[in-house]
Amino acid sequence: MVEAFMLIQTEVGRAEVVAKQLGALPGVSSAEYVTGPYDVVVRVAAQTASELQTVVVPSVQAVTGITRTLTCPVAGAVHS
Repeated sequence: MVEAFMLIQTEVGRAEVVAKQLGALPGVSSAEYVTGPYDVVVRVAAQTASELQTVVVPSVQAVTGITRTLTCPVAGAVHS
């Protein structure tokens, strides 16, 4: 399983709507609208890196209201 966080900027006033739409997409584990330089943070997952790049990320980027994305692959988990 390959996972990544996507940091998303949206059109003004669209963060909540975009987050709700993203939460319903296949491959999206969670979608939250936040404050700061990004409007929405999404955790995505796929079986392979190729699937993540060619299927999941483009489906997220296709949502109306998104102006910019930054995909940050998870390098590893730290458990306490």
